[in-house]
Order: sequence, then C-alpha cells, then structure tokens
Amino acid sequence: MRAHIVWDWNGTLFDDITAVVAASNAACAEIGLEPLTVEQYRASYRVPVIDFYEQLMGRRPSPEEWERMDASFHVHYTARRDSCGLTAGAEQLLAGWPGGGLRSQSLLSMYGHAELVPLVRRLGLERHFVRVDGRDGTSGVSGKAEYLRRHLDALSAEAGGQVAPAGTVLIGDAVDDARAAARVGAHAVLFTGGSHTRAELERVGVPVVDTLAEAVAQAERLVGS
Repeated sequence: MRAHIVWDWNGTLFDDITAVVAASNAACAEIGLEPLTVEQYRASYRVPVIDFYEQLMGRRPSPEEWERMDASFHVHYTARRDSCGLTAGAEQLLAGWPGGGLRSQSLLSMYGHAELVPLVRRLGLERHFVRVDGRDGTSGVSGKAEYLRRHLDALSAEAGGQVAPAGTVLIGDAVDDARAAARVGAHAVLFTGGSHTRAELERVGVPVVDTLAEAVAQAERLVGS
C-alpha cells in the first residue's frame, strides 16, 4: 500500500486567504455588512459558507441575497486570484514527497474543476500529482467527504488498490477537511494558513501545524513508508 497525501488547494497549497477575505467583504457589502479583517474572518468562518454569512447577518440570507452575494464573491475572487501564489515551500515539498513508487500525492479541492486545472497547470504543478479533482457539480455529490470518497475510489482503481484510506493523509486548512477524512477512514493534518484560527482547528483532534513542511513531517509519521 502506498503512503499517499491528498492536498487541499485554497488556503493550503495556494496562499489566497487575502483574496478570499477581500472577496467575502465584497459579498458582505452587497447586504450592508461591515468588512472583516483576516483575523475576524478566521474567527467566524463556517462550512457550508451560507452558515458563515448567516452568523454575520444574524439571520439566513434570502435566496435573492445569497445569489447576489455568491456572484459578487466569485467576481472579486477571480479578479484577485492571479495576484496570489503558492504557500512558502509548497513546490519543494511536492517535488520531495514521491519516492520509489511507495509514495504518491493528489490534489482535491472544492474549487471548481474547470478553474482549478488550468491554474494548477499554469503554476507548473500538475506533474507532481497522480490525480487532480475539483468540484464539478455532479448530481448527488455534495460536501467534501463525498468528493474525497470518490477521489480515493478513483485513485485505488488507477493504482490497482495500492491507494487506500488507511494509508492516506489529507492536508488541508479547514475543519471540514478533518471531518471528511474521518468519514472515509483517512488521516488528516490541518494547516493554520487558511480559513480557521488555530484554536478552532485544534478542537477537531488531529495534528495542527503552522507550515507545510510540518504537515508533510506529520504525514510521514502517520503513514510514511
């Protein structure tokens, strides 16, 4: 069985938290909410995202408000995305993980697949992954746990059963990443550079790290071979 890492993208490999917060503030402005700092955003963030806005508003956004906010977020995020880059050390760590056929890595994101793949290619990272999957809107598939299960099933089929949840570590930046990993029987390591505070991440009970190098070291400890 291979030691396998599933990497998250936004807020993990891709250092886009400032773009995310700016786009969220644009969405908040649509309904008259005050802008948030990065620290305030991290302290308030929830998944699904509509729950985050409900907490800020004190009520559930109406369908019309939600549509307007969601559209505003994506316009403003896209405008800022190309100014973002990789998290410190990401490319070196990706190049260093595989070895001797006993290790592999893939990318799974809830960012849209059609946007994700060209961005990963433009940054020169596609060669490091045995598979890249983003959110594709498939009917009946919602939530990261379901996407992770489907991702691992595809990897197992492609690798002749050598990739299995017990030998897999999901490295991400959100509480939802750890919950998804637990639901499919995989391990998780959470990185503090993304959408949550360290205190929130630590409540989940999985390793929490401040650098991607520490995340890979934890993956080595959990499933290294």
